[in-house]
Formats: sequence, C-alpha cells, structure tokens
Amino acid sequence: MTDGIKHTSLYAEHVEAGGKMVPFAGFSMPVQYPSGITTEHAAVRQACGLFDVSHMGEFIVRGPQALDLVQRISVNDASKIDVGQAQYSAMCLPSGCVIDDLLVYRFEDRYMLVVNAANIDKDWLWVSKHAASFDVSLEDASDATALLALQGPKARAVLRGLASLDVDDVKYYRFAEGEVAGVPGVISGTGYTGEDGFELYVPAERAPELWRALLSAGSDVGLLPAGLGARDSLRLEVGYALYGNDLDEKHTALESGLGWVTKLDKGDFIGRDALVRQKESGIERRLVGLRLTGRGFPRPGYDIVRDGSVVGTVTSGTVSPTLGYGIALGYVPTELAKPGTALQIDARGRLVDAVTQRPPFYTEGSIKR
Repeated sequence: MTDGIKHTSLYAEHVEAGGKMVPFAGFSMPVQYPSGITTEHAAVRQACGLFDVSHMGEFIVRGPQALDLVQRISVNDASKIDVGQAQYSAMCLPSGCVIDDLLVYRFEDRYMLVVNAANIDKDWLWVSKHAASFDVSLEDASDATALLALQGPKARAVLRGLASLDVDDVKYYRFAEGEVAGVPGVISGTGYTGEDGFELYVPAERAPELWRALLSAGSDVGLLPAGLGARDSLRLEVGYALYGNDLDEKHTALESGLGWVTKLDKGDFIGRDALVRQKESGIERRLVGLRLTGRGFPRPGYDIVRDGSVVGTVTSGTVSPTLGYGIALGYVPTELAKPGTALQIDARGRLVDAVTQRPPFYTEGSIKR
C-alpha cells in the first residue's frame, strides 16, 4: 500500500507487463497495457483476455441461519440457489435504493457474497449490522482472496489444459472447487464481458503464478492481459450496470433495471415495503440504453434532451469498439423509456441524436447459458 492506495497481489505483474496504473476504488489498477484498450477489447470478443479483479470483496457467511441472513439483506430469492450455483442480486436501503449489486455463491456449508471494491467497507458494516440478529458467523476474506477473470470465446480452451476438472461441466453461473495450474480455488462460470469464460477465486499469494500460467497457456490463441478500460467498454456493450455510475443510493432497484432480480413475493427483505409501494404507485424514471444515431462520444454526466428540455443524465457512455457507434446508459422519465424513443445527448453544447434501445447493444457474445 502506498499513500493509502492498495495493491492487489498481481501489482508487480501489471507493472512488469507495462500496465498503465491508475487509482480505482482505493486500489492501483491497470487501465490498459501497451497493446491498448481497443486491442484488449477485441481480444476478449475474438479470443480471450485476462483481467485482475482482485480488488472485489468476498464475505463468507456460515451458520444455521446463513440463508435467512442472505434473504434478509438481498432482493433476489437465495432459497432458489443450488449448491454449486451463483446468483446475481442487490442489497437495498429501507428506501429501496441500491447499496450495492453483488453475486451470491452457495456452497455446501456456506455462502459467499462478492461485492464491489469501492463498497467493501460500507457493505461489511451493513452486513455485520444485520448479521447480529441471526445465528451466523461472518468472515471478510477480501484481502486473502485474489480474483482472475478469463473471458472470451477461447477461454475454455485455455483453461481446459490447466484445470483439475472438466471445465465444460462448469456451466453459466455455476461453479466448482478445483485446481488450475496447481493452484486451488473456485472456478466460476461468471463474468462481466458478455463472453464465455470464468472467474477464478484463489489464495492471494498464489495469484501471480496462476496469472503467468494462464498467459503462457493462452499465448498461442491470442490471450492478452486486459485492463479496466476494456472491462468498461465490454460491459457497456452488453448493458451491464456499474455501481457508482448506473446504480447508486439515489435510485431504487426498480428504477435501476433490477426488477428482474427483485423478488417481491419471496418474503420480507430490506427495502421490500418501499419497492412494493413504488411498483403500485408507478415508477417515474428508469435506467435505459441509448444508441447514438449521430456522431458523438457520450460521457457520464452529459444531459439527455427531449424537445429542447433536459430530461435525464448519461450515467455510462462510450463509442463501442465493436459496433462503431456511441452507446450509453442513463435515467429518463418512464414515459420516455420505451425502446425507439428519439432523444438527444448534449455533448458539450452539441446535440447528438440518439434513440432508446433495450440492452444488450452487442448480441453476438459467446456465453453458453
């Protein structure tokens, strides 16, 4: 750690590879390597890329009431998760606004909650506060855990020769415990790119040897290390929300497009009453996808305009490296959220035509559901 900025256990690997290191969520992380964001992005779409996402947080929940706690603090129905399965979910304030989005993993004897790096401290306090009412034990395994994401259509081919189990048995949003290149960990069929691939949870001290082994094994199929820049453009092409941009404590789970994981009929959970009231009274604003039909680069904070009036704000935006045009997410009044609605984005005083579109923008990903 330097000047309050944390390093993942792969920091030296990034520096040696020429990674451009930037502060992100309290960590020094590579935004790109000498290959460049566009090349890294293309590698993930066409072959595969390797990401360090060890800055994410991992909380372990054990005990007789572990499921009860997870049900209380999350919006999805964790009782539906099988052993060996992961589930996308979110945690809400009593107002229904989003504290964080997360993954819930169900093991035979425990649950693992994977939270966003910027929210680790906040989330730990929140989960700990509510755990006091349940017969559970909590462990913050974040510092002890490294997370590598191997993503792309050739990810299975790369991992197949290194894993102690049949990686083809690890389906989408399923996981197994095993070894990769002799390193023990969790092999999960999850990711944030819209491509097939894996996220590998391993002991932090073993991550450098695994990183090197994966890069070596994938060198003949075009595997490249990829940074935060490519990660952001990849996730936006498939419409995945980013906490702090598209999700936050100012917007509810229903406004944020998380209605599909918000199970109001599962029983009580924090934020349920507010979300039920909002659903009954009508949702006034929604997170939508925006496809630019004019030339421009949409950036977070740009105004969304309709008939000369500001009606919303861009929360995430880029020019899609794969599609070649501007794409964005942003909040607009519900009456303007219908796909095909004509809007404009104010790009520093120049109005650029856009149309609402239900994500994903890119639909040719290799995910095997």
